[in-house]
Amino acid sequence: MPNKTLGIIGGTGWLGRAIADAVLESGFITADRLLISNRSGTGTFGSQVRVLADNQALVDLSEVVMLSIRPEQFRELQIDATGKQVISLMAGITADTIRTVTGAQNVVRAMPNAMVEIRQSYTPWFSAGDLGEADRQWLQRLFECVGSADEVPDEDCIDYLSALSGTGPAFPAMLYKALVSQAVAAGVPDTIAHRAAHGVVVGGGQLLASRDPLHMIDALMAYRGVTAAALQSMDDQHIDAIVGRALQAGAEVARRGM
Repeated sequence: MPNKTLGIIGGTGWLGRAIADAVLESGFITADRLLISNRSGTGTFGSQVRVLADNQALVDLSEVVMLSIRPEQFRELQIDATGKQVISLMAGITADTIRTVTGAQNVVRAMPNAMVEIRQSYTPWFSAGDLGEADRQWLQRLFECVGSADEVPDEDCIDYLSALSGTGPAFPAMLYKALVSQAVAAGVPDTIAHRAAHGVVVGGGQLLASRDPLHMIDALMAYRGVTAAALQSMDDQHIDAIVGRALQAGAEVARRGM
């Protein structure tokens, strides 16, 4: 597979830096084929990684350009990426908009999440243009450097998944908050409530890494014990609908643009 030259605009931010470190550590890209740009033109990469202050210079030297910037920063980004492939990690900015503004030949939208830091991100990606098999495999391997990835069939999937997998640890963190709040309200000491909720969210997540969550729910419901009563109460109060409304609210922001 070709060792393409990758330029990451915003490559010293938390997301861009995590991806840069991952592609280097995995050997997917060699240091001499990685370019980073930021406002200062400095960074703590090895000597072979070029760090630039000029975004256009990075584009000119790269075969593939990754935009690891916030959506609101895109309005200020002035680059000519004619003939290049651009990978956008921004929520709410359509592929057509990116193509029009940058002149890119091919635009790929991807939505990694905060778990890039521990190489456990799930990254859906969509290509708004024809891809050869070699390019498709290259993109898949790129995103797999920080976890798992899937090519999705249309851009709407990216907008919806921005509110699902793109939220990263946000939903487990919200569950943690609710568990602590309710335990304290029921008279459990604050410190113990936090430790108990942490065990559920963090410990439970680790256990589910090797189990089928749906099978586990079925088994617990069949046991008809304390856990089953709690799960049945959630089901009776339509937890699916609550989560669905939350996902739609986030997806709507992505669809209408940031």
